[in-house]
Amino acid sequence: MKALIVDDEKHVRAAIRMLVKWEAHGIDTILEAPDGQAATEIIAREAPQIIMTDMMMPVKNGAQLLEWIHSQAPHSKTIVISGHDDFSLLRHTVQYGGTDYILKPIDAEQLNAALDKAVETWRSEEAVRNHSLERNIQINQIKPVYWDKLLSNLLADPAQYESTAGTLHKELGLSAETTTIRVAILSLDTMERSLKDKFYSNQELLLFSLINICNEFLHVQHRGFAFRHWNSDHEIVLLLWLAPDKAAGVLSEINEGMRQTLRCKLDFGLGEPHSFPLGLSASYKEAQESLNQRNLLVKTSWIHSIGTSSFVPPKRLLRFSDFEERLLVAIRSGSHEQIQMSVQLWIDAVKEVDTITPRQLNHWWNEFNMLKRRWVQDFFPDQGEDNSELKAISEPSGFIIPLDEQGILSLKLWQQELTRSMQQLSKLMLEHQQKGSNIIFEIAKYIENNYSQDITLQDMGHRFYLSREYISRKFKQQFHVNLSDYLGKIRIDKAKLLLLNPHLRISQIAEMVGYQDEKYFSKVFKKTEGVSPNEYRKLL
Repeated sequence: MKALIVDDEKHVRAAIRMLVKWEAHGIDTILEAPDGQAATEIIAREAPQIIMTDMMMPVKNGAQLLEWIHSQAPHSKTIVISGHDDFSLLRHTVQYGGTDYILKPIDAEQLNAALDKAVETWRSEEAVRNHSLERNIQINQIKPVYWDKLLSNLLADPAQYESTAGTLHKELGLSAETTTIRVAILSLDTMERSLKDKFYSNQELLLFSLINICNEFLHVQHRGFAFRHWNSDHEIVLLLWLAPDKAAGVLSEINEGMRQTLRCKLDFGLGEPHSFPLGLSASYKEAQESLNQRNLLVKTSWIHSIGTSSFVPPKRLLRFSDFEERLLVAIRSGSHEQIQMSVQLWIDAVKEVDTITPRQLNHWWNEFNMLKRRWVQDFFPDQGEDNSELKAISEPSGFIIPLDEQGILSLKLWQQELTRSMQQLSKLMLEHQQKGSNIIFEIAKYIENNYSQDITLQDMGHRFYLSREYISRKFKQQFHVNLSDYLGKIRIDKAKLLLLNPHLRISQIAEMVGYQDEKYFSKVFKKTEGVSPNEYRKLL
């Protein structure tokens, strides 16, 4: 905490410094000012929590300083130290927030008591201020989620409008006379490559930025409102209720704002005008459909609607599964060249298609992921559920359509992604095969299955017909720990699971994981986990 002493007499300032037990009050910075004017400059710069001031001073006196503090630094607590027993000065002190009025000559006990009171008052008020600030932050964090949930539910069930009408009119400026509305969708699935790369690790920030840009334009004349769709991680929904016939122009304005702010544009799907509120769902589905049926191979507009769609059904249905055998052989070969060639065959077939819609692309993506899940199950029958790398391959995150800088589907980028994913799977498969034939992994598996027994290097040497030295050296090379530490970790991990059972005694658990001496088990457990088995169980 900081304290400021204001007095035109230097010896008085020195006396106050000497009489106060600063550290006991939590004050570590003591400032001084010879008059009220100098004090205002220090207060503006340093923001001291406690101010001790004389009343009669040149330039700006104490009464004027109190008035300035009351308006400019209201959280500071002021103690007046004066040589004048004047009721008008005391009244002025109380009127402008002073916590005490002390007469000179200064009594040390009285001064410390006044300071203690001022410090406690400041701390109490600061706690209230911090609580209020935290509450406001929480409210501001919850508020967008509230609107996302409420409006998403309204899209699904427009009949809920009656119960929320008052809130919508008051908070969003939705007029009670509104009878027609249009729904637009901004989908992040079709963002430009540059924007995808810029916000690769922080999609939440991207959503926040896009919604803010949309609402900056929609708040003008209360034209509408944008929110994040509750049931979709990649979808922003815009409700457009003012002049629905001009909705396309509003979306173009928003897209231009995005171009200026984020250096790129995004695709909007726009539903037809429908009655409000009952037509919300219909307009939303039309907006979805207009996005899903546009041709990704050409770019004629950023605003898509059913009426302007140039969708032409493909002449023949191309299926990813038709190429499964060739892709699987390439993966099993472990050859990067074979994988690249097999993916190239697929891309060549895609190039023969005249129309590729987001719906078709998503169908191919799901086919590919279904094949990968099947391959993972075939290649790794015992590891698919536990291996994080395999899980990432077989259960990828949502698909974002690979677009170039002009917003057109980039087959090159898609080819690179398919090739990378298949090469990664092939690499893991080869590593798994190598592990299966590696004697060290057999030893590790034996330890994992027999950890409760007395296992030594000599036992392993006899069992696997290898020297102790060879096993010790190779085991550490492979797992970066020696065999006894590896065994110890397995035992402690199993013990932690057994400690979840309150009916098992510590001695029983020790024996179950391979320790005949309960005290030695407790010593090893504490060394590894930092707490004894009993303490660990209590923490659980």
